[in-house]
Amino acid sequence: QVQLVESGGGLEQAGGSLRLSCAASGRTLSSYHMGWFRQAPGKEREFVATSRPGGITYYASSVKGRFTISRDNAKNTVYLQMNSLKPEDTASYYCAAATRATGGGWAISQYDYDYWGRGTQVTVSS
Repeated sequence: QVQLVESGGGLEQAGGSLRLSCAASGRTLSSYHMGWFRQAPGKEREFVATSRPGGITYYASSVKGRFTISRDNAKNTVYLQMNSLKPEDTASYYCAAATRATGGGWAISQYDYDYWGRGTQVTVSS
């Protein structure tokens, strides 16, 4: 079992930055695909970013160039650095871990993921 706890959310102005953290316990994250998803009120949960076990990353087009996913295996923590925030980035952000990926080697579907955190709220004001 893997337990994931997100932190770092909050209220930020448009154009600002936030860094989300996802701390894991129970298992080392180095062998997992790690992902960030988000869900706004009344909308489906959507993919944001993923990191393969080796650290190669992939992003949703809506955040590419603004968000960066990274992992610190020594701290068993995954991060999401969010820059140039927009009001449309407002959502609850969830960290997740997957043992395998089905989308051509990329874990971009929520159904790929075995473990989820409870989420952290990000609100971007205009």
